[in-house]
Amino acid sequence: MRIIGGKARGRILQFPSLSKERPTSDFLREALFNLLGPLTEKTFLDLFAGSGSVGIEAASRGAKEIVFVEKDKKIAAIAQKNIVTCNLDQSCRVIARDISTGLNELFQQGCEFDIVFADPPYNRGLVEKTIKLLKEKPVLAKEAVLVIQHSTREDIASLADAKNIIKDQRKYGDNALTFLEMERP
Repeated sequence: MRIIGGKARGRILQFPSLSKERPTSDFLREALFNLLGPLTEKTFLDLFAGSGSVGIEAASRGAKEIVFVEKDKKIAAIAQKNIVTCNLDQSCRVIARDISTGLNELFQQGCEFDIVFADPPYNRGLVEKTIKLLKEKPVLAKEAVLVIQHSTREDIASLADAKNIIKDQRKYGDNALTFLEMERP
């Protein structure tokens, strides 16, 4: 796994070999960042961050502030190590907590993000839980985009309503990237 664009391009990232979760592939990250466009001066929240590959890619491509939320403390430590390896620790912060606690902490601090990326473990009902938590603890800026990476077997269309609008969805094999716009309270 490597960084594919920006100032840390080509850097190799660590990922725990015994982890049962899968990292976001280089191909999928490239597709994501091509769809997002320029990140200069954007704030970026990486939920279910794992080893940090998506958030580090955002930092490498110019995002000004990146926050990673990962509940597994060992994997969060690897994310921190990857951030340091890529010389991006000035703009990155890792929160080693579950997303409920992490979002609460960010909400209490008054944080707002231009882009929120969530890659919950597939087929466990966590997409719906993530959207619910983001409604309860709105950390999305006014014109923010929420991107959820999920299995194509998960029915995310049923989560769309007048307050959660699906703007785009791209499928890549068993993976999908769904772009949502959420109404702020």
